[in-house]
Amino acid sequence: MLIIGIAGGTGSGKTTVVNKILASFPAGEVAVIPQDYYYKDSSHIPPEERSKINFDEPNAIEWTLLVEQLQQLREGRPIEMPTYSYLTCTRQKETVHVEPCDVVIVEGILVLTDPVMRQMMDVKCFVDADPDDRLIRVIARDCIERGRTPQMVIDRYEGVLKPMHNMYIEPSKRYADLIIPQGGTNAVAIGLLTDYIDGRLRRNHDNDEPEL
Repeated sequence: MLIIGIAGGTGSGKTTVVNKILASFPAGEVAVIPQDYYYKDSSHIPPEERSKINFDEPNAIEWTLLVEQLQQLREGRPIEMPTYSYLTCTRQKETVHVEPCDVVIVEGILVLTDPVMRQMMDVKCFVDADPDDRLIRVIARDCIERGRTPQMVIDRYEGVLKPMHNMYIEPSKRYADLIIPQGGTNAVAIGLLTDYIDGRLRRNHDNDEPEL
């Protein structure tokens, strides 16, 4: 199994990169594990306090569960991936069944910050984008998907997203094997990554074939 980590700042285009990779392979050959699904449950915190949670620091993630489930997939065992709601800031009762497959992509802003995660990855990628472009995408996304006003998004960007990006996310770029500038619009970089994955899969399949 090939494990690929795809990190980058909020709004950098990680999801677009992942979707373009998925579109290049048959269904069921690539699984995606979003880091966001592994945020620690906050149901014990009063609702009015949950909006103050810092989702952009490594401590917000339940890394032990993410590592454990990745190891289960690597060992050929299926997992029940947790789900998380940004609207309530709580882990949901529903889970997502994930079967072992040839390629697993772990995607999220902080996936290159954890040393244990980095050791498990065969390829580490960082999706880079101009800060202004990222802010525009975050405003559009959060207003539509998370019920926030533009001013709320800007205040959170200045108070949390930007300092956490500079403290944790940007420094993790140095661990990347491949940096993808311009996010999902960089067809050349995405093509190189896709070709690498395809080459590794072909070699693995060739090695699995019985000798005549």
